[in-house]
Amino acid sequence: MQVQVRDIVFGLILVLSGFVLVYKLVYDYRRGDPVVALSTILVIGMIAALLLSLSERLSRFEIALKEQERSLHVSMHSVEEEVRDKVGGAMKRLEEVREELLRRGYR
Repeated sequence: MQVQVRDIVFGLILVLSGFVLVYKLVYDYRRGDPVVALSTILVIGMIAALLLSLSERLSRFEIALKEQERSLHVSMHSVEEEVRDKVGGAMKRLEEVREELLRRGYR
């Protein structure tokens, strides 16, 4: 699947905001707990991976939906041609019967 530029930009913004959040937690509040910093980085990374995974899944779903739509369109076209042929044949046969009745003199 092709990764779009917007997905990359959104992922970078998400990661950068995670680093800013870690920096604020560690240095501004003087907590300095590496477990908090590591867990925050992991949470931000997992959210980014989840969003990218959802984006990829949605694009695969869209492609499958387009393929089904195309298949349905082809099937409808085939049925339309078949019905048109059958109706044409029935009309031709009806016309033949009408002409035969007119030749025999029935009215």
